[in-house]
Amino acid sequence: MAAGEEQSREYLRRHRLPELLHRLGALLLFHRPERPREFLIQVLERVKAGRRAEGEYPFLMDEDNVDAMFSLLDVLGQGHIRPAQYREALKTLGLSTEDLELEDDVNITRDVFKEGMKKKMLESWSV
Repeated sequence: MAAGEEQSREYLRRHRLPELLHRLGALLLFHRPERPREFLIQVLERVKAGRRAEGEYPFLMDEDNVDAMFSLLDVLGQGHIRPAQYREALKTLGLSTEDLELEDDVNITRDVFKEGMKKKMLESWSV
């Protein structure tokens, strides 16, 4: 690999730009605004406000969406899912699973799922 290409990859990785672009793209596709550039500017302004603790970060999913996702994963209605299902849900939303320390025999309840999703969504913007 050429030195310039390696430097470019390192730059993207260091600033976590692929993750940022993924989140922005997901928000665009979810909301489908008539004026996408203005929408992106507003999203980035909300991220800045969130960092200053002057507002909330933009989320792709609200609490109702997270509840619905849990219900889809909890097919048998047992009130819990497996860690593997939780990891897949996070990956599907483009959220990190790297620091998850869950044993495979642990049950993830709806409340744990919702709190974990919220935490991961916040972490995704805090970079």
